Amino acid sequence: MIFRNWQGTKIPALGFGTYELDNAAAEHMVAEAAKIGYRHFDTAQMYHNEEGVGRGLKSSGLARDDYFLTTKIWPDKFQSGDLQTSVVESLRKLDLDHVDLLLLHWPNDEIPLRETIAALNEVKNLGMTRLIGISNFPTALIERAVGHSDAPLAVNQVEYHPYLDQSKVLECVRSHDMLLTAYCPLARAKVMNDETLVAIAKSYGKSPAQVTLRWLLQQDGVMAIPKSGSPKNAKANFDIFDFELSDADMADIHELAKPDGRLIDPDFAPEWDRAA
Repeated sequence: MIFRNWQGTKIPALGFGTYELDNAAAEHMVAEAAKIGYRHFDTAQMYHNEEGVGRGLKSSGLARDDYFLTTKIWPDKFQSGDLQTSVVESLRKLDLDHVDLLLLHWPNDEIPLRETIAALNEVKNLGMTRLIGISNFPTALIERAVGHSDAPLAVNQVEYHPYLDQSKVLECVRSHDMLLTAYCPLARAKVMNDETLVAIAKSYGKSPAQVTLRWLLQQDGVMAIPKSGSPKNAKANFDIFDFELSDADMADIHELAKPDGRLIDPDFAPEWDRAA
């Protein structure tokens, strides 16, 4: 296992994502992922599966201190008062007294960021979460969020895979001693048929997905949360700790980035950073 150390907190760099899993599937897959060896789990209010994730963690038999759990606040709960109430509800669904990391899921320019960050700090001060952070924030908004927060922000969770250049966001989060969590790390399975990745994978006796996840984790301060509805695929995604990519292979994978590589771009998305 590879870990990231953030101000004394050890975070497993490879996590299990639960997007698009309903409560029943989330319960089953979280328990299965725990058996495989995952100790970092990611959910969100918008996934509507926090109850299932909570049940899966309970049935796994893992002690509370033995796993790292992230959930995310949906932007319609960003007003002070609404945010705190929504976190109480998330904890009720998860059947926990705190999460390890609480993120703002997307920016919301209709509510002052200073107000939202203050509310996020409050729930941290109340012990509902150990760490706080952001998600889908480009560099300009990262700077604003950091400036508004009394507590340090730990993470920015963003789309990141070989086809999307996130060098500007990476440089920004590193400058603020933050980590980056990559969601959609396998580019919705597009990596599986990529000629470059297939060739590199063959040389290591691995799959293109395993090579891609390894590429992410070999970057300083980067974590990844592949999701899977299949125990077989979840196990394969976890089998990436017995090899290391060469500098040349890392560079070749970086070269796959393209201007239209972003896959997640809803109409409420912020203005993204342009590729370097």
